[in-house]
Amino acid sequence: MYHIVPVAPGEQQTAGGTGGSPLKKKLAREGRPLVMAGMLGCVLVLAAVVAWCYYSASLRKARLLKAELLDLNKDGFIIHNQTGAVIFSMSFRSGTLDLDSCSKEGNVLSCTQSDSGKLNFFIQTVQTKDTVMCYRVRWEELQNKRSVEHAMAYNDSHWYGGAETATQHWPIRMQGEKEPQPFITSDVYLNRNAFGGILERYWLSSNATAIKINDSVPFHLGWSEKDRTLRFQARYQDSPFRPPEGQQALPELSYRVCVGSDVTSIHKYMVRRYFPKPIKVPSPEVFKQPLWSTWALHKTAVTQEKLLRYASDITKHGFTCSHLELDDRYTADYGEFDFDPQKFPNASGMFDKLREDGFQVSLWTHPFINYDSINFGVAVEKGLFVREPSGELPALVRWWNGIGGILDFTNPEAREWYSSHLSMIKTRYDVTSFKFGGGETSYLPRQFSTLVPLSDPSTFTRYYTEMAIPFSERAELRVGYQSQDISCFFRIIDRDSVWGYELGLKSIIPTVLTISILGYQFVLPDMIGGNAYPNHTAGGLNGKNVLPDRELYIRWLELSAFMPAMQFSIPPWAYDNEVVQIAQKFTELHETLVAPRVLELAGEVLKTGDPIIRPLWWIANVDEAAYKIDSQFLIGDDLMVAPVLEPGKQERDIYLPAGRWKSYKGEHFDKGPMYLTDYPVDLDEIAFFTRVY
Repeated sequence: MYHIVPVAPGEQQTAGGTGGSPLKKKLAREGRPLVMAGMLGCVLVLAAVVAWCYYSASLRKARLLKAELLDLNKDGFIIHNQTGAVIFSMSFRSGTLDLDSCSKEGNVLSCTQSDSGKLNFFIQTVQTKDTVMCYRVRWEELQNKRSVEHAMAYNDSHWYGGAETATQHWPIRMQGEKEPQPFITSDVYLNRNAFGGILERYWLSSNATAIKINDSVPFHLGWSEKDRTLRFQARYQDSPFRPPEGQQALPELSYRVCVGSDVTSIHKYMVRRYFPKPIKVPSPEVFKQPLWSTWALHKTAVTQEKLLRYASDITKHGFTCSHLELDDRYTADYGEFDFDPQKFPNASGMFDKLREDGFQVSLWTHPFINYDSINFGVAVEKGLFVREPSGELPALVRWWNGIGGILDFTNPEAREWYSSHLSMIKTRYDVTSFKFGGGETSYLPRQFSTLVPLSDPSTFTRYYTEMAIPFSERAELRVGYQSQDISCFFRIIDRDSVWGYELGLKSIIPTVLTISILGYQFVLPDMIGGNAYPNHTAGGLNGKNVLPDRELYIRWLELSAFMPAMQFSIPPWAYDNEVVQIAQKFTELHETLVAPRVLELAGEVLKTGDPIIRPLWWIANVDEAAYKIDSQFLIGDDLMVAPVLEPGKQERDIYLPAGRWKSYKGEHFDKGPMYLTDYPVDLDEIAFFTRVY
């Protein structure tokens, strides 16, 4: 209760006095706690106001740093699905965002500062259709010339795509710790730790997410098995990438992440949106009948006599042939375009004889001209070679057959010179087409110049693949980068004659599935039995020739019969009559059962880009088991193949996805998904099942 005490005139206490009435002293003592309480209350109210303001600002910032199903923080971002589960996460390894510099306008969230200086960062949300949400992400340094690196986590999902590799797994299995290296086409037969000759900047996840790195990025790829991440890096320093002419070497990492309802539909969306399509189907005869190459059988020792005998043996043993492929060393020197008269004394007569016997012939070619070739001086004089960085001198390169120059296919004169020589030999001998060897950018010098400057070295591969266009009906390439619209056959790199995942039999299905996901559907799975290279062959000696293991050869043959095309080199009659009979059985099965279905799907590729050879999850995308199977595949949606890939086995476990299936033996299975354990498969069999609707 308050007390009011009147003060009479003249009773005020004098300043500094020690006196005063007892009542005044008592009131002063009692008032002090009230003043303190009031002051404390004011402080608490002020603190509450500050906290509320901070909380409100935090809420506004939190709302600011969110987009559709995406949360951004200074260290990275995550994407949720509709149920709230995290399906994609990316961390910023090379820097952190200054969130106070961030703003949001419409569907674009942008920031202008990182811990290292000015930058241009944004995430733009793009809802392309009801079932697909995409996010355009860009981190561009404006001051710092160092690298930009983001790390994508696996998020307990399975990832596919990227590149052909020497040791191929499906899904991707990154082993060890790998610092980012240039993501460029390379010869993985000779450099088994590099990325392969067919690659694209595209990855796909079982979580129904996909990522496509932009073409403008100086892109390097690494990984961490420990952290379970893929490391995406952009840099120009210590790199074969170059900034576009007139621009500073400021790195930019940009990409698009898209999320769909399931893995099949998001892949279909990405292929239709980002991959070019072939404009025609190559020769139906190559899909139907096997191609026969001289390479694994004769290597560089091929001669006119050996080629004619090879053709005669094919006919004698009752095999069909789409065309013969005359491989390495039919010319006197590398870089020439006519036959070595010592090895081929009557090339015109040889072609007449082959044509008379019903054989068409293709020839091996490549982009190199060795220094001892008569065409080396011609190419130097005309300025047809890739040059040293100064542009003054041609660059000498070392390749698997010596030292020479490599033609600059960005130069229209070099393209015309090379193409005219191919056309000349084609016309002179009625050659049906060409097998284009090489083309990997790993054969370019580390520092080089071309007539058209290449910011991305792998663009050289694209230029090279275009040389096959005039001959694409039966042409064969072993490289591809942004080349899905080249309507020819793409061959996987040379296989060793071994069972395992490192360029062996087990690597074929993962490799074919990988390049199919990258948009290359007209696949040659390399030669049956592998290339029989010394020290890379499982098997024994047969006279002077190294033959692949007999069982390995048979199992390889059976698998190849269910690929888009078959390719022999080492012939079945190099073994015994039983192998010949098995080969006849499977070449006939390929022509009657597989090829008609493949050709039907090949026609659909022109419109959709969908794979011909498909993973099991294509029809079973809610089935966790289907995401991990690397030894079975589909042809279309209704023919499933399960080859035996282990030595000494005449049985295997087979996974049947949901649905009704009929085996090649006539058995019916109606209660999938299920495992068939120890399913018997004889040496002269391959297990396959048709879907029953």
